[in-house]
Amino acid sequence: MKLVTSLTSPYGRKVRVVLLEKKIPFQLQVENPWQADSVVPSLNPLGKVPVLVLEDGESVFDSRVIVEYLDHVSPVAHLIPSEPKIRMVVRGVEALADGVTDAAVAVYLEKKRAPEQQSADWLLQQEKTLFRGLEALSEALGDKPWYQDKNMSLADIACGCMLGYLDLRFAEIDWRNAHPNLAQLADKLATRASFKETVPVV
Repeated sequence: MKLVTSLTSPYGRKVRVVLLEKKIPFQLQVENPWQADSVVPSLNPLGKVPVLVLEDGESVFDSRVIVEYLDHVSPVAHLIPSEPKIRMVVRGVEALADGVTDAAVAVYLEKKRAPEQQSADWLLQQEKTLFRGLEALSEALGDKPWYQDKNMSLADIACGCMLGYLDLRFAEIDWRNAHPNLAQLADKLATRASFKETVPVV
């Protein structure tokens, strides 16, 4: 299978980490979906990365759909629990982390526009979402080593990729001092080969 993504996409990183943790062989195709000659729109009508291209040529897109698929195709390192309530918690944390990422990406793209075209109200709304989300993620983790206590899950991976994106694009946000438990989680994830191999590159 082939993963089409950019090296800075936090959603693409989440999929790459899952592939590595589950030891699933894949080919990485680096694409910038913003470029006019990008192949991404031909693989995903939404024009977004990541896209997983299966052996039969079928495209799977949206990181949450991709990781759901990957967790079922390999018995190695199950990252999404099967028990309904625990599964709901893990997917809920993933959705929360992805929501913070969505807000961060929105702020980043808005600030790339000319100053006179930027919307202060829009930026404020997204920044509030970002900081509320960080608070909620910190509260959900509490003093546990992982979101599911003893085992790393997709929840931790999604949160770690989001925090990595904040480090990449928003170095001015001091989330480590604001949320020491998230900092501990990020530091622990950073020691894993899957996270070392997928550090975002500008």
